[in-house]
Amino acid sequence: TEAKLILEPPLKMAKMLSPVGNAPDIICCGLNYKQHAKEVGLDIPKLPTLFSKSRNTLQNPYDPIELPSCAENEIDYEGELAVVIGRRGRNIPKEEAMEYVFGYTIANDVTARRWQGKKGGGQWFRGKSFDTFLPLGPSITAVWSLDPSDLRIVTEVNGQVVQDSSTKDMIFDVPTLINFCSMDTTLMPGTIILTGTPAGVGYVRDPPLYLKAGDRVSVEIEGIGKLINPVVGPVKDSATLR
Repeated sequence: TEAKLILEPPLKMAKMLSPVGNAPDIICCGLNYKQHAKEVGLDIPKLPTLFSKSRNTLQNPYDPIELPSCAENEIDYEGELAVVIGRRGRNIPKEEAMEYVFGYTIANDVTARRWQGKKGGGQWFRGKSFDTFLPLGPSITAVWSLDPSDLRIVTEVNGQVVQDSSTKDMIFDVPTLINFCSMDTTLMPGTIILTGTPAGVGYVRDPPLYLKAGDRVSVEIEGIGKLINPVVGPVKDSATLR
């Protein structure tokens, strides 16, 4: 019998999707970089400051961040390291925490600043949970291939570097966050933990730097890749994860 080699045409990627499309929970840590706490004039927290984002915020790489019609002129970027949980766990000890991590990816914790404060009733959730406010990707890097304690993280807006830091500036490291988040609370596989943003956010600049339609935002983390998203004005029907 004569073997024949059949060459198929290369596959074309139709669309790059968020690496976690339906997270059971999205848990976020605020004020987790020393220099970020300093730039916003707040004391170093003694415990992690947690909040959540809703699942409608998830957005694909390269798909647009949509400016809300009710908050068009106050939208800020926050480049972050995201941890993806791979095993169900509760009351996870810090020394075992990494056994529950599937991998790491990049997040942009997009925020409406006024809605984060008074317009949202004083709770961060409202200003963090508009459609498309959590671009995620471009892929997940396996937990064993990366040390999350010292990774360079760089955010750019239209090619201008606005955040340039390292995860070594974190106040609470990844094992500490997993331990704290899992206290008498079950973390399910696919849960996303955002580990906080470094210094350089837009609203503390002089003048403030807010995202506008036509902008291009990128977040790059050493060893993971680069997350890129354009910014568009308010739209009637959301493009979130179509």
